[in-house]
Amino acid sequence: MKKLLFSTMSLIMVFVASGCDNLNILQFVKGKEQEEVTLRISWWGEQPRHDYTLKVIDLFEQKYPHINVESDYAYWDDYWQRLAPLAVTKQLPDIIQMDLLYLRTYSENNTLEDLTPFVEDGVIGTGEVSKDILSGGKIDDHLYGIPLGLNVPAIVVDREQLISAVGTMPNTDWTWDEYEDIAAKVHEKLGIYGTNEMKSVDVFFSYYLTTLGESLYNDTGNGLGYEDDQLFIDYFNMQLRLLDKGAFPRADVTEKINGIEYGLFMNKLTPMTWAYSNQYISFSEATERDIALIPPPGRGQAEGLSLKPSMLFSVPKSSKNKHAAAQFIDFFINDVEANKMIKGERGVPISSAVVEQMADVLSDDQKKMFEYVESVKNNNYIVEMADPLGATEVVNLLQDISNQILFKHITPSDGAEKFRIGATNILETKSSKRN
Repeated sequence: MKKLLFSTMSLIMVFVASGCDNLNILQFVKGKEQEEVTLRISWWGEQPRHDYTLKVIDLFEQKYPHINVESDYAYWDDYWQRLAPLAVTKQLPDIIQMDLLYLRTYSENNTLEDLTPFVEDGVIGTGEVSKDILSGGKIDDHLYGIPLGLNVPAIVVDREQLISAVGTMPNTDWTWDEYEDIAAKVHEKLGIYGTNEMKSVDVFFSYYLTTLGESLYNDTGNGLGYEDDQLFIDYFNMQLRLLDKGAFPRADVTEKINGIEYGLFMNKLTPMTWAYSNQYISFSEATERDIALIPPPGRGQAEGLSLKPSMLFSVPKSSKNKHAAAQFIDFFINDVEANKMIKGERGVPISSAVVEQMADVLSDDQKKMFEYVESVKNNNYIVEMADPLGATEVVNLLQDISNQILFKHITPSDGAEKFRIGATNILETKSSKRN
């Protein structure tokens, strides 16, 4: 340390002698004093996300030349399989992309750092971020994740393909009966699937429940949020009717699909696919077809469509570079040039100041996504919070029971009972251990 101080003072004297101004001297000294930092960051996503994130990292490194960022990324399933053992051994990257499904689990295991001090100190700037949006990364009074964007459930439609089958696009206030009828007509006319639920059955069953004024989990997180199992039965009876008509794929068709480029929609095997609004960007960039972003069906759309933090950045307690990690998060959510590269692919930016400066770089499809999220924001400004402890197990249980129903090993009635017993046991056990 003494050697560094002596060298620095010597350099100052050289600069003064050569006529350099004080500002340049201080900038040079500040740069020399900053220790080299290597940040590791990990995320899930499709190839377009990987490409632009690497460009954002390059931009960050230009601004912070003493920070070197090492990256690692994967598809959704592979990502969480990699992360779990790293959490156990306290070897997580300095920044991890987090989802509401896992946020409580990782925070309860004392794995994540509370980012509140970095916000209070201004390292992570949130002056242009709504407190409601920021609350999406909170558990109790602790901020365990900074949302990276806002999402809303949606359906992506191939206009030409759908209109060729049914003659018109659905109305924005279409019903579940109309959805089922359209999907069936597509198969009758084109011989392909009418719709595709993708992999996240919990997302769309949860949306179905909220359109009926119910929820998947109760407020305390120790049980299911709906009491009438007929709702479960009705939902899966609809799936079975579509399956029997050839309008809906079973799990053996979709389970091996990893990446939207290999999916049914991209290969023209269905004109409608359930998605989150930000995924519309990936679809639009991966195809030259005329696609649309429309609300899912249900008369209770206003209640069913809420805002979800698309994903979050969290910092593990094991990180030795928390301050640098916080600087990267601040850069990611607040730097206008960086967000002009991202273009809302991780959801509509959470900073209102950033959103205001992006119009000139957005394509028509990207603007549609921004407008779609904004319309929901104006109608139902509810930001989703972290799922309860045990949610990952509940989701796995629901997926397993869904497969059993669609393979006709059990009836929707049997499935409703199995799900209620199993989910209640999981949630009550997790809740009691916490208390």
